[in-house]
Amino acid sequence: MGDFLHKVPVDDWAHRLGAYLGSRQTLESVAIQLAVIVAMIALCLGLRLLTRPWTRRLVRTIQQRFPNWYFAVLFDRDAPLFYAWLLLAVAARAGAGFGGDWRLVAAAADVAALWLVLRISTLVLRDALVGRAVATIAWAIFALDLLGLLQPTEKALDALALTVGNLRLSVLLIAKAAIVIAVLLWAATALARVISSRLQRVAGLSPSVRVLTANLIRIALVLVALAIGLNTVGIDLTAFTVFSGAIGVGIGFGLQKIVSNFVSGIILLMERSIKPGDVIEVGNTFGHVVSLAARYTSVLGRDGKEYLIPNENLITNQVINWSYSNPLVRIDAEFGVAYASDLRQVRRLAVEAAEQATRVLATPKPVCHITGFGDSAVNLVVRFWIGDPVEGVTNIKGEVYLALWEAFREHGVELPFPQRELHLRSVPPALADNARPPPPSRKRGKSLPRT
Repeated sequence: MGDFLHKVPVDDWAHRLGAYLGSRQTLESVAIQLAVIVAMIALCLGLRLLTRPWTRRLVRTIQQRFPNWYFAVLFDRDAPLFYAWLLLAVAARAGAGFGGDWRLVAAAADVAALWLVLRISTLVLRDALVGRAVATIAWAIFALDLLGLLQPTEKALDALALTVGNLRLSVLLIAKAAIVIAVLLWAATALARVISSRLQRVAGLSPSVRVLTANLIRIALVLVALAIGLNTVGIDLTAFTVFSGAIGVGIGFGLQKIVSNFVSGIILLMERSIKPGDVIEVGNTFGHVVSLAARYTSVLGRDGKEYLIPNENLITNQVINWSYSNPLVRIDAEFGVAYASDLRQVRRLAVEAAEQATRVLATPKPVCHITGFGDSAVNLVVRFWIGDPVEGVTNIKGEVYLALWEAFREHGVELPFPQRELHLRSVPPALADNARPPPPSRKRGKSLPRT
């Protein structure tokens, strides 16, 4: 820290400030730089007016093809800031190339760049904490560059280093790697989302193939982003070969379940036994598959609860897929009628009642069968088919039962309830005496006195 403070050019600042205030050449340089800044801003506004129709057409085209890509708004909203930064940066480089001191123009370019970064971060980064972190880093870099402390700070951070074999890790290298990798990972995930949305519109691919392709593309883009990021900051990837064995052992033991779920998810996508939209039943969980992720499968139940089932459970346990090869599902509604009922009429009424339900299919046609003779009723079942199990089973079954109830009441068909007949063959004398009612008692009133 003392070495860093010693490198701060405080005396140089004071000497230059005094020279600037008393030098006519400096005042002329400041005036020229201000004129250049005003000219660049005017040129920026002119470019904005000329390119506005083109940028708006570009934004409309991007939004039509990628409706969920909000990054397209930047092309039209923040185009003037981009023009200002580009023109001021070119002017500063040109002035420095001719041997002039164009620090004021360079500072104006830095301000435009800082403003552009803050505008982009507020739109792209939805997380407030990440947005504040990006803004803080941008302000810190701008302040250090404006005060002339950026290069001394870089040297001080680079001096704090740790050497492991042929690999030298400094604080500056780690900070650069973190920033570059974060930007590349964000770009990779954004590109993966765009490709995934495009794949969803390809009619020739099945839902499972779309999900599998999107996941593989996302993994490939992330790996490429990591490799490019590490190479960009100067880290040799061959230096990590020593740790590959340890990483493999950690994946094999510490991340056993995660790897198992990941491999199970790939197997499910490749064999297409479960795909988005299928209605499945796993244990006590019933619902339709919303999405297949790398580690779990999202199943939305009829009660509105979303169950996240590990992919390994769908591989090792029994799964009932109601719409695996055919979306048609048969439902049985059991009921009973009294023995005195006309069973042929009951069967006809049951079929007609099932046909009245909204979701019951006409083909295959509903049928009604007698399944047995019970203690108090004749047992029957009406069987019907539906083609949309994702809409629920209990609701359509209840609708058919209601239609049965109304049809039976209209035609006088009795729905019996359990009955039992009790026959007493002999009664013990003691029980008979206790059960016999007592004789009526006579109440004698008092005689009235004769008058």
